[in-house]
Amino acid sequence: MFRGPSQKSINTGMMLLQCEPGCLRMPGTTSWRQFHNEEKSMRKYALFVLAVIALSLLAPAAFAAEGAPAEATNWIAITAGFSMAIASAGCGYAQSKATAAACEGMARNPGATAAIRFALILALVLIESMALYTFATMFIRVK
Repeated sequence: MFRGPSQKSINTGMMLLQCEPGCLRMPGTTSWRQFHNEEKSMRKYALFVLAVIALSLLAPAAFAAEGAPAEATNWIAITAGFSMAIASAGCGYAQSKATAAACEGMARNPGATAAIRFALILALVLIESMALYTFATMFIRVK
């Protein structure tokens, strides 16, 4: 095997590999630094999880204190508000995706505009019904 003056060779046992000048390792090999960084991030993640578990174990002792509650919180109303917000966000996202897909379909095939429009209106009605069902459930539950 011919070796030029500017190339160095690496002996890997059975075969002789060449690399370009200035290269410290063979291209395509994995650096061990990559694995050490993953270990450090996993340690940070594990410490965070352990801290959360420790705090969750201490929480019952903090809430077990004797005393008269100041005022009861209406959690049903709060969760109903969150559910309406989540349903509205989901409906908005779904409606925007359906409208974008319908516009793209009409642009690609103008002959099928009527069928695509019908499918779009039906899809928008069904998507909006999810928000209306959530709204009705919110009013039934919250008194």
